[in-house]
Amino acid sequence: MREFVAPPTAQAGAPAGAPNHPRALAAAALAALGVVFGDIGTSPLYALKTVFLLDGGAVRPNQDDVFGVISLMFWSITIIVSIKYLGILMRADNDGEGGVMALAALAQRLYASRAGKAGILLVIGIVGVSLFYGDSIITPAISVLSAVEGLHVTIPAISHLVIPIAAVIIVVLFAVQRYGTGKVGVLFGPVMVLWFIVMAVAGVVMVVQYPAVLLGLSPTYAVVFIVSHPTISFIALGAVVLVITGAEALYADMGHFGRSPIRRAWFVLVFPALTLNYLGQAALILHDPAARSNPFFLLFPEWSRLPVVILATAATVIASQAVISGAYSLSRQAVQLGLLPPLTIRQTSEREGGQIYLPAVNILLFLGVMAVMLAFGSSDRLSTAYGISVTGALVVDTLLLLLVARPLWNWAPWKIVLAAVAFGGLELAFLAGNLSKIINGGWVPLLIAAAVILVMTTWRRGRQLVQQDRKRKEGSLSEFIDNLREQNLPRVPGVAVFPHPNKDTTPLALRANVKHNHVLHEHVIIVSISTAQVPHVPTSEAFTYDDLGYADDGIEHLSIRFGFSDKPDIPRALRAACRAGALPLDPSDFPRASYFISRGAIRTTRTKGMVPWRRSLFVALAHNAADPAARFGLPPLRTVTMGSDVEI
Repeated sequence: MREFVAPPTAQAGAPAGAPNHPRALAAAALAALGVVFGDIGTSPLYALKTVFLLDGGAVRPNQDDVFGVISLMFWSITIIVSIKYLGILMRADNDGEGGVMALAALAQRLYASRAGKAGILLVIGIVGVSLFYGDSIITPAISVLSAVEGLHVTIPAISHLVIPIAAVIIVVLFAVQRYGTGKVGVLFGPVMVLWFIVMAVAGVVMVVQYPAVLLGLSPTYAVVFIVSHPTISFIALGAVVLVITGAEALYADMGHFGRSPIRRAWFVLVFPALTLNYLGQAALILHDPAARSNPFFLLFPEWSRLPVVILATAATVIASQAVISGAYSLSRQAVQLGLLPPLTIRQTSEREGGQIYLPAVNILLFLGVMAVMLAFGSSDRLSTAYGISVTGALVVDTLLLLLVARPLWNWAPWKIVLAAVAFGGLELAFLAGNLSKIINGGWVPLLIAAAVILVMTTWRRGRQLVQQDRKRKEGSLSEFIDNLREQNLPRVPGVAVFPHPNKDTTPLALRANVKHNHVLHEHVIIVSISTAQVPHVPTSEAFTYDDLGYADDGIEHLSIRFGFSDKPDIPRALRAACRAGALPLDPSDFPRASYFISRGAIRTTRTKGMVPWRRSLFVALAHNAADPAARFGLPPLRTVTMGSDVEI
């Protein structure tokens, strides 16, 4: 056997790093504003209002309570978003990609030598991404509703149209997703700049009138509030967490824009604007306690409220974009890691690998968002369902952070303990405060997360059973080749490519072709695709060639490694392998090559390994999986599907 690994070459398909030119960096930061910060940037619409409406107004509009709540909000944003996510977690990227799945994959690589721990890390990642899906469904509904509900303040006569207007906005939002995150970001970026400036100005005007509210930034007020009113503060935590919704989304969207543009946009514009607006709302409530019913819109003069409602509606549409694009990224990572069935993934940018569109995910999110919006009917009722998925995802990220900190950055034990107390302690308090919402709607994101966990674990287990049955039917590849040499079959001109998971067993399509057609192509290439636990694989590490023991029979094996953010395009990869010298053929041979897919019907049996209803679920998922020819970029007119039934 002779193996060949491609020599070092320039990295192919690597993600473009954060732009270095000041103009390019500013453009990237502007686009990031239009995608990444929409969720957390629209929290002022409902966060403070929800705190003062909880439990019939348990939090009072007096100075102690208002200062305590503002202090809790400010330091929650500072600790969780500014320090944990922007300062630390974005350094724990997986070759530029962020999000819980990329972090779990990074942790698996760091603990690869410990099989038991690697499996646990995968389970943690599945839980985290499942909670994120719950967030992705509720965020667009509550964000858009909270903005359109400004009509209650501005034009009460048409307040009965809030739900229809919000529904139309949701339809348009999901309809434009096919045009790509980058284009949407460029369109939405200027709108978000205006949004943050308007919020900041409104807050400054009120703070200038009541500067004493700045005292609320002191952490002592948060401590006094918690100690003096432990029960009330526990209830308040269930709503205070709304100020950090979107933190996981901005981490998941890091692969779209890079860490530097996101950090600059946050510290230059987003964080100051949020702080000023929350302070302005607090000052308004202290001055006029009745304003706690809707402090955001009442912060503006009456003449400006309708334009602000329109701007807020646009901003909440953008808020939804953050979690939608994050769901696309995490879904692709889950597919590449074998946790979801193959899905159709469309690249929407020729330059940015992270900008993608998944039609199936888009449809499912749209249906989920419409369902919860129509079922709950208002942002106040939806807020009871919000928070559990958000805080759960935060806790999962912190757990993974604590696991990777020592092997990745060589953190001392005291640093890990400090991070566990500062991040984990605060997030567990948020999670506990939200557990009381389960009966009143908090079960919705948990149900969504449970459904996603069920799908992921069923697909993973079903794939293992299918692979076991296929391995039994495929038989040894080396024995099959020896038999072929004895048969001396006729050879026809051309190249035949057989995608197959390994080089130990025989592709079912190859067996079927020999059995029924009694011929072989001049060149037979068995191609094995593997997904590395990094987003992108350089050309120097992408190919491994094996002549399978005979250099003269034209039957060869090529292993191709893709990153989980790379498009697994087999024809393009084969041409790249030829150009790199990893495959002893000419790239011009492949425009006329034939491709054979080993695929048969999946039949359920009564054998052990999976309960019957999960077998049926797996078969349904497999039937609705993306076409392998399209997934691997195979030309439809030169692709043949052959094989035999597979049992599970």
